[in-house]
Amino acid sequence: MTNLNEMGERASHGKRVLSRLPAEEKNRALDMAAKRLLDHKEEILSANGKDMESARNRGMSQGLQDRLKLSEDRIAAMAQGLRQIAALPDCVGEVMEEFERPNGLKIAKIRVPMGVIGIIYEARPNVTADAFGLCFKAGNAVILKGGSDALESNKAIVQVLCEALEECGISGDVLQLITDVDRKVTVEFMRLKKYVDLLIPRGSAGLIRSVVENSTIPVIETGTGNCHIYVDKEANLDMAANIIYNAKTQRIGVCNACESLVIHKEIREAFLPKLKEILDSHKVELRGDEEIREVLPDCVPAMEEDYGTEYLDYILSLKTVGTVEEAIAHINKYNTMHSDCIVTDNPQTAEKFLKEIDSACVYWNASTRFTDGFEFGFGAEIGISTQKLHARGPMGLKELTSYKYVIYGNGQVRT
Repeated sequence: MTNLNEMGERASHGKRVLSRLPAEEKNRALDMAAKRLLDHKEEILSANGKDMESARNRGMSQGLQDRLKLSEDRIAAMAQGLRQIAALPDCVGEVMEEFERPNGLKIAKIRVPMGVIGIIYEARPNVTADAFGLCFKAGNAVILKGGSDALESNKAIVQVLCEALEECGISGDVLQLITDVDRKVTVEFMRLKKYVDLLIPRGSAGLIRSVVENSTIPVIETGTGNCHIYVDKEANLDMAANIIYNAKTQRIGVCNACESLVIHKEIREAFLPKLKEILDSHKVELRGDEEIREVLPDCVPAMEEDYGTEYLDYILSLKTVGTVEEAIAHINKYNTMHSDCIVTDNPQTAEKFLKEIDSACVYWNASTRFTDGFEFGFGAEIGISTQKLHARGPMGLKELTSYKYVIYGNGQVRT
């Protein structure tokens, strides 16, 4: 059985190593890691092939298989992400604020690493490289606990990354992978508060709920994505159809895919046949209310639970409304505070939607698929935080740091 205390001790050593590492050396290691991923892509793809074969044999859904699958392009994107992280300014040591008190004390607020970050995630092997890169650049040691579905892929990726670190003369203690698939080990990891400063879950609602309920370590929730698009009565309908097509079908197994549509009833007849035609190319199943089915008789009747479901499949729920206020109320009731969008040509309507939707990312006339650290220019992301404390939305380097106050005196004492 995995000795988590030993891993914690190693991670504590790793964070001290990183605290002394100059930005240039961190960047050199990240560039080396990117190179290594590309040099060893055949080994990584071979390991991923074993995971994919096992997933197919167990009947894993198409959406989850899409999350699990690696390709040359996806490995290239992982490498590019590491290079982008290397190119970002190093935020560790940044002076966030400084001021002087009347007694002469000079106080500076300095950005510092979290320390040791634990990440528990499911069948997303690209997370392994992203998490390493961001934690490393932000000065944090990281302990990874990937899902059993991606075990061989994760082992291969971590081996390559550790070899890159070793080549740069950096201790492998800064990156560790828990390979034990026993759930007891996962629960024990959630309680490794002596060593782990922050725990981040990435995956299903069930995984996130389990971590929140079991962890004694502070947790940042990276939420599921029941993402909505509202098509207003003043929308450009061709634009709306293209945005929905992209948000729904480009990748169905990701948290920023569109799962629910809200349609203004005045544009039903003009818009719905156009939308159905474009979605039929991917055999997307539509589930709508009565007013939707008046226009699309073959549409499956929507049940209450459809409006709150993250399908991760070629399924889309549709709801009609008469006003933007109704749309906002419906979305705020059923969304997961991840990403929601309005398509409209009316700036006032758009601003009302942007202001009143309670989500981490709110869009006007753009696909929800852009909720992503890579697309936001963060190089990569640890996850999409749907909570409001400390971090919200795509989490990049700064979200993986804390701060401390440094006080400069010349003999002051308190009276």
